[in-house]
Amino acid sequence: MEKALKQSLKDAGVKFVRILWCDNANIIRAKAAHVDYLEEYIDNGVGITVAQMALPVMYDSVAADTGLGPVGEVRLMPDWSTLTVLPFAEGHAQVLSDMIISKTGQVWAHCPRGFLRRQIGRLEKMDLTLKAVFENEFFLLRRNAEGALEPADNTVFCATGSMNLHRALIMDIADALIAQGLEVEGYYPESGPGQQEVNIRYAESMRAADRQIIYRETVRGEATRHGLIASFLPKIFEDKAGSGCHLNFSLWRAGKNISGDPQQATAISPEAGAFIAGILDHLPALCAVTIPSKTSYRRIQPHFWAGAFRAWGHQNREAAVRVCKNKQGSRAIRFEYKTADATANPYLALGALIAAGIDGLSRNLELPEEVSVDPALIAEDQRKAKGIDLLPRNIGEALDALRDDNIILEAMGAKLARSYMAVRQHEWDNLKDLKLKEEVDLLVERY
Repeated sequence: MEKALKQSLKDAGVKFVRILWCDNANIIRAKAAHVDYLEEYIDNGVGITVAQMALPVMYDSVAADTGLGPVGEVRLMPDWSTLTVLPFAEGHAQVLSDMIISKTGQVWAHCPRGFLRRQIGRLEKMDLTLKAVFENEFFLLRRNAEGALEPADNTVFCATGSMNLHRALIMDIADALIAQGLEVEGYYPESGPGQQEVNIRYAESMRAADRQIIYRETVRGEATRHGLIASFLPKIFEDKAGSGCHLNFSLWRAGKNISGDPQQATAISPEAGAFIAGILDHLPALCAVTIPSKTSYRRIQPHFWAGAFRAWGHQNREAAVRVCKNKQGSRAIRFEYKTADATANPYLALGALIAAGIDGLSRNLELPEEVSVDPALIAEDQRKAKGIDLLPRNIGEALDALRDDNIILEAMGAKLARSYMAVRQHEWDNLKDLKLKEEVDLLVERY
């Protein structure tokens, strides 16, 4: 394998192979191996300090109470099935990795891919699989002569003028995604100035999370080549639309989508209904994983089409979970979890979502009543009576909900739960008083 892999990379002009990981703060990081010495990394991976999973988004300094520090190392073991040559970085390829304890060969407790893999295994014991895709919105920005950020255009939703302005970049993004094995389904300019959305096709859970890493890297890399900044930060402009990263998913058994049932009044199958009920039941805690930044909560507001309420509905874009039916309207075919953005580590977000759904299945939870209007228009006392709660108002409140959620904590495991919550708490403690411009200046190129 070593000889053939090395030769194929050389034939493709590759000099460096980036070995990627994604930390608790959702920063994508990499160490690169030169192709001439690739043999040393194929079986042994590359070492990183355990402190890498203790770093907050602001700086490379260990957050307190993670249980991690400068002593100890794990190995990044490449998953060679994820290897891609990078169209936007000549001479470079990349591969995603698992975090392995070198002495035992076991997956490290803090490994995000390991967490997702465990949840996939739990679902498989129920003869179920989950297919998913992360639906990203992002802003194209540039810096003016004074260094201030400006949107790359000033158009509106689906404006053909924006399509014309960014045609070359969007074409390069699409081509680069396709070259790396991602199917591009569509594209349109979003509502904000310079805001774009390029949609890719769903895949099984691990591949879906891997694709989110590839997608972010590709969009940012191609934007850089075109002299622009692509940012997935949830909120950049105070009075403009924010960027979400909706998590679309469906339940499958034996190669068949079992999300819908035309015999049910809801058009949702009983199993999928219990799965969604589990998500709604654990939603406040899930927020700590799927909308995990201070900036996330500038977007999660009523009337922002961001799913600010614990509710579900058919084609209801103000509910946290939107149900999408087939063309005939007879059965559900997928679900859109709206309470997510690209500051979330995709392995942790999808893993936590599955854990919540599994709890719903295990307890055979029933779906609450459908909400068919904007929940914000329902009188507060009626909302309370129906359990249509507003979601946490900030990441601090969401972390408190996660600390009280034994189901999600048990699924994560004590070590990962501790390091994750400590990192996000450290971010909240240090960033909670920042104004939006200060947040954007600090984080716009992190995400």
